[in-house]
Amino acid sequence: MKIWGFNSGLKGETQVPGDKSISHRAVMLGALAEGETTITGFLAGEDCLATIACFRDMGVTITRQDSTVQVQGAGLRGLQQPKQPLYVGNSGTTIRLLLGILAGQAFPSVINGDASIQKRPMARVAKPLRLMGARIDSAGDLAPLTVSPAENLTGIDYLLPVASAQVKSSLLLAGLYAKGVTSVTEPAPSRDHTEIMLEAFGVPIKRRGLTASVEGPVVLQGRTIAVPGDISSAAFLLVAALIIPHSEVIIRKVGINRTRSGIIEVLQAMGGNIEVLQHENQLTEPVADIIVRSSKLRGVAVAGDMIPRLIDEIPVIAIAAAFAEGETVIRDAAELKVKESNRIAAMVQGLTAMGADAGELDDGLVIRGSNSLHGAQINSRGDHRIAMAFAVAGLAADGETTIDEEECIPVSFPGFANVLRQLGANVQMDRE
Repeated sequence: MKIWGFNSGLKGETQVPGDKSISHRAVMLGALAEGETTITGFLAGEDCLATIACFRDMGVTITRQDSTVQVQGAGLRGLQQPKQPLYVGNSGTTIRLLLGILAGQAFPSVINGDASIQKRPMARVAKPLRLMGARIDSAGDLAPLTVSPAENLTGIDYLLPVASAQVKSSLLLAGLYAKGVTSVTEPAPSRDHTEIMLEAFGVPIKRRGLTASVEGPVVLQGRTIAVPGDISSAAFLLVAALIIPHSEVIIRKVGINRTRSGIIEVLQAMGGNIEVLQHENQLTEPVADIIVRSSKLRGVAVAGDMIPRLIDEIPVIAIAAAFAEGETVIRDAAELKVKESNRIAAMVQGLTAMGADAGELDDGLVIRGSNSLHGAQINSRGDHRIAMAFAVAGLAADGETTIDEEECIPVSFPGFANVLRQLGANVQMDRE
């Protein structure tokens, strides 16, 4: 992928693909529901397609036409034993959430993923599921994982050591099959799409402070789900418009769930000119048009409870910081080391190659801003968010930037290069 810097500004309106987190959950709960579920705005990215493939392998009939998906629900006990190991590709959401569902099945299964997934920690999910009675075996709690039928799952009251929407969601999904109440308490708020969607499918969820509870077993009813645009994808366009002079971009129908909107708050704290025009809620998920104009940015500190609300957006926040005045410090983000890549190391390496002053911390990174980055060759490490973050940097840098392993981008943002071009950017993909 090649990007050329320019300063004539991004202009126009656009939409981003559907929210990845919501798309995953809509397929999963639709498969466990009674009756048909129709999903509009579905993200047809590689991760979400892996979720569809896993449920098809368990006998669920799922059809897709572009961004519309129809799921013929099998019911809570209607999944079938897969004939082969379930393969999640590069999707951490699929493997961790699906583990909670598989824990409650009456058949054995094996779940695996690509080389990256096989390095990502699964103990954080497997340990509390075992406390519920799940039988999960693996070498070092890494994929592949073998799940054997459990006699009975029992609800637990679990305190998460680190805020994690994936672990929380996995336990709540296992709680659908468990006897009694399953309660999960977080140290800080993480995205709550699972709780919202369970309620939409008719599951009573009790939420009190940082605790979410479900009492099983339950029956889910199929419904229509409208998936809003993914704010994590919109984040790349927000930062691009802020750092490229003379830009004004409108991004339509973006989900701005309060547990995900930290990116907007941080960019506004940096001095970003961002206007949010909220729509009526869809599935109680707030949706907005976002107007963003180029701005003079300043460094900020990002840490604490804010981190779970923007963990996926930290790579592109680091790009904004590189073009801001002063110092930006990001802490409490050690989770970035065990994403699709070590994102802390990847960002520091790439920023340094482009002439930025960036350094690693034990749990984050520090960036001292500059307005004069130059093009470079970037190793994306096969990580979609690293690749897109440096594509944004390349648009505002001098000269040409080349990004390796561009094929990772469709994991979350199919059509990324086309959207940039429609707004006026000069981007060339090797595989088009």
